[in-house]
Amino acid sequence: MKPVLSISNLNVALPAGGDRQRAVTNVNLIVNPGEVVCLVGESGSGKSVIAHTIMGLSPDELPVLSGEILLEGENLLKASQSRLRELRCVRMSMVFQEPMTALNPVMRCGAQLDEVLRMHTDWAPEKRRSRIREIIDEVQLPDPDRVINSFPHQLSGGQRQRIMIAMALIMEPVLLIADEPTTALDVTTQAQILRLIRDLQRKKGTGVLFITHDFGVVADIADRVVVLHLGDLVETQQTLALLNSPKQAYTRMLIDAVPSLKPRQRIPAKTAEAPETVLKVTGLKKEYERRGFFSKTAGLRAVDGVDLQIGRGQTLGIVGESGSGKSTLARCVARLITPSSGSVQLNGSEIATMRAGQLRPLRRRVQMVFQDPYRSLNPRWTVGDSIIEGPLNFGVSKDAAMRRARTLMETVQLDARALDRYPHQFSGGQRQRICIARALAMEPELLIADEAVSALDVSVQAQVLALLDEIRSSMQLAMLFITHDLRVAAQICDHVAVMSRGRVVEYGSAEQVFSAPKHEYTQTLLAAAPGRSFSFGCEPETPLSRPIEVASEAKFQIA
Repeated sequence: MKPVLSISNLNVALPAGGDRQRAVTNVNLIVNPGEVVCLVGESGSGKSVIAHTIMGLSPDELPVLSGEILLEGENLLKASQSRLRELRCVRMSMVFQEPMTALNPVMRCGAQLDEVLRMHTDWAPEKRRSRIREIIDEVQLPDPDRVINSFPHQLSGGQRQRIMIAMALIMEPVLLIADEPTTALDVTTQAQILRLIRDLQRKKGTGVLFITHDFGVVADIADRVVVLHLGDLVETQQTLALLNSPKQAYTRMLIDAVPSLKPRQRIPAKTAEAPETVLKVTGLKKEYERRGFFSKTAGLRAVDGVDLQIGRGQTLGIVGESGSGKSTLARCVARLITPSSGSVQLNGSEIATMRAGQLRPLRRRVQMVFQDPYRSLNPRWTVGDSIIEGPLNFGVSKDAAMRRARTLMETVQLDARALDRYPHQFSGGQRQRICIARALAMEPELLIADEAVSALDVSVQAQVLALLDEIRSSMQLAMLFITHDLRVAAQICDHVAVMSRGRVVEYGSAEQVFSAPKHEYTQTLLAAAPGRSFSFGCEPETPLSRPIEVASEAKFQIA
């Protein structure tokens, strides 16, 4: 069988001053028709460089030094730009990680699908419209007329990603490259997208190069796995063989980093007394009104009667799909937005009804760590200035604030000498550590982490999660941890609240929720967890026999 894609001895250079000379070094891989090959590795390993080089989308700063890339026997490295444009979408296509940035925000989705057909065919408008409706049905999008006439921002994240898949497959290419296409999606949406890619690939016989750092996804979708580390191909095996018996220590580390769905064992408390309550939420509601020209009416109820409680030194996890109300709940608790009704008590003080002028002292007591550390930091300030900004605003002297900043840098396991550097000079994981240090500089009573590790790769996420848990324990902080990753919640949270459509549908200890879920929605989320047939996070009791058909989003943490 002739390979769809064959890469031989590929070498791609990095710009001068990089952490190494080459982005990719002597990489060899093949993708056969009807095969899913997963390209796995941490950020910076060269996965996306390979994908963009195949598609002819690499910048001039990343020149190919040597090697060969054959698409059905044609050397893409010798093809002209006009030839590459002819091949894109027709013989090879790519699905990018973030559909909102990949789609044109000012074009309707139907027009973007039609553009592909107009550029690559001479079909009449009627035939193009027929093919657009056909591909929309194939990617299982509901209400085709609405989707065709919608702009990207009018669709959900999962629907936007289905549009991207439709654009990639509308010309039935022989090669599909999927570059982290499900990382930003919630658990059940990711499961649907992965199943869709697998079903379409089997139906069309397309070869798929699937790029990911998530071994949970690998267990569920891959036929074969290629592992990259700092541009070097360190291992390639069939999926079952690699998961059960990896040959390289680096691969073993990546697999071991996947957290188990079995909650970790908690250290028994030294006292039987319940911890002091830091946060108590009762009957919390947040409703967004629909405003008309002359009146306003009731609209979306994002949070609907939520009750929860966190004790000192405890972590409460809020899990659920996108749109379930998790982040809205967090913003109500932090009083970044005003609740419609209900009670939010912080150490006995009612904060839900505080006026804007009364909230200033609260900002010191409640701190948040957001999902994207790069957007959270001022790119024109040194990280030291970012860390001391809060204390300075509350009257702390600059000398005292800088001493505290140096101590906090050591707490988050960074060199204090880096305080004079700027955010772009750090990796993603290091930037998130800086955001944690900035939050701790205010000496908060409650720390809210809103998807604080979902943007990080496998090993970095494990390190940040371990750091958060260590800080929570040593400083006896109350932590509200928001995530759609059930594996992460199982390992870091003492208690878990499962949210759906603004309501808490299940609430209990992590062991209770994950071992014996009572609500059907919780059971559905757990059923979508990736690689359930493999005992990630611990020694497997039995070898993995075959990946299951449903996959979901997973992150990595020290189990």
